[in-house]
Amino acid sequence: MKRKRILGLDVGKKRTGLAQSDPMLTIASPIGAYGTPEIFEKIEKIASESDILKIVVGWPVHLSGQAGESVHMVKSFMGELIKRFPTIETVTLDERFTSSMAQQAIIDSGAGKKKRQQKGLVDAVAAAIILQNYLDKYAF
Repeated sequence: MKRKRILGLDVGKKRTGLAQSDPMLTIASPIGAYGTPEIFEKIEKIASESDILKIVVGWPVHLSGQAGESVHMVKSFMGELIKRFPTIETVTLDERFTSSMAQQAIIDSGAGKKKRQQKGLVDAVAAAIILQNYLDKYAF
């Protein structure tokens, strides 16, 4: 029997951060950041090993709640995601402050300067924050 998981994505222009829940659907962990073609391959690999219940995609909004400039890029990405994984429910969640929260979490973890400058790390941690916010909000 495959383990149940929920995935979280922080979609960016160059990279997409990826996180997954634990099988109990309570804790989000960053996996990594991947270019667009690679992210779909990585999701396929996870889907072959786990039962993905849902994919949570960070939705770019401004402080005012208005859609951000990146909405069109995220919509396009989600279209491809839904086309490739039609049986997996895809939902969005407000991603305000997740990148700055990710940067702070990395600093708080005691990571060295070189580690903190890895942009993919921030994307992966931001994806984990998006997913953790979802898990906390809907308390599976």
